[in-house]
Amino acid sequence: MELLLQIIVEFFLEFIVQMIGEVFLEVAFHKLSGAPWARKVWSTTLAVIMYFGLGVITGWFSILIFPHSFIRSSRLHGISLIVTPLLAGLTMSGIGWFRERQGKPVIRLDTFAYGFIFAFGVALVRFLFTT
Repeated sequence: MELLLQIIVEFFLEFIVQMIGEVFLEVAFHKLSGAPWARKVWSTTLAVIMYFGLGVITGWFSILIFPHSFIRSSRLHGISLIVTPLLAGLTMSGIGWFRERQGKPVIRLDTFAYGFIFAFGVALVRFLFTT
């Protein structure tokens, strides 16, 4: 039971770190989304590369703050590459749905795919470079 609780807490911490990064990007991109050039210039491919790159950068910054992996179990090491980006993507799509219902502008990060890509970048860096 204690091991299960530890695993749940570790996943939760990993998820929280990724969501904090996504919230900061969300605010920044909503500020930029009012610019007329912002939506026209960024193609889908460029947006995917950009969100993945921003996820990698956020992952590096998270390592400065939390240098150790949240998931300590050797059997589950690597599962964060799938679980936390899925949870982050679902959360971001929920935020997008909520913003859309309120009549607020929705950006690419407010979708499952871009939220997943960003969170995968964070998770990949943390997976490869944390102890």
